Amino acid sequence: MERPGELVYDVRYPERLSRLLIFVKWLLVFPHLIILYFLTIAAGVVTFIAWFAILFTGHYPRGMWMFSMSVLSWSARVSAYYTLMRDEYPPFGNEPYPVRFEMAYPGRQSRLLLVVRWLTVIPHLVVLAVLGFVAGIALFLAWWAILFTGRFPRSLFDFCVGVNRWSNRVMVYWYLLTDRYPPFSLGPE
Repeated sequence: MERPGELVYDVRYPERLSRLLIFVKWLLVFPHLIILYFLTIAAGVVTFIAWFAILFTGHYPRGMWMFSMSVLSWSARVSAYYTLMRDEYPPFGNEPYPVRFEMAYPGRQSRLLLVVRWLTVIPHLVVLAVLGFVAGIALFLAWWAILFTGRFPRSLFDFCVGVNRWSNRVMVYWYLLTDRYPPFSLGPE
């Protein structure tokens, strides 16, 4: 069962992937990336405003929270597509997709944590930089595996999903969407 402030992230494993689509996914994803670029800027502005709202009221305004969650959820679906984990073209917005990105609205949040949150995220960023490099190698190997077999090797897939899970947990923490400190873990909490 999901606990308040806990991000649930998962990507359904595909049995088969297109051998040809891997050559053009990077191109097909451009419309999403352009829109997400501007939405991410907007989410940054919302986070800045929410910082003050949390400081004065102890709550992240629900509408603003839902907007930021929607942007991060959309980004997670697009990421699953261009990192070869899914062949279905991601929808524009919050339509159904075989990526689970859910978190309950946290309600009250710590005002004190606002001041030190940037400092507490640094260890995660260091570890994620290394994991991101390794995940890049895993994706390179997966690209070749998909080309020759039509399958994303399950162990590489699970590793890449785990890196994305960790990264997304850090993002929801950084965007003030939860006070729950992200675990140093690739697996579900």
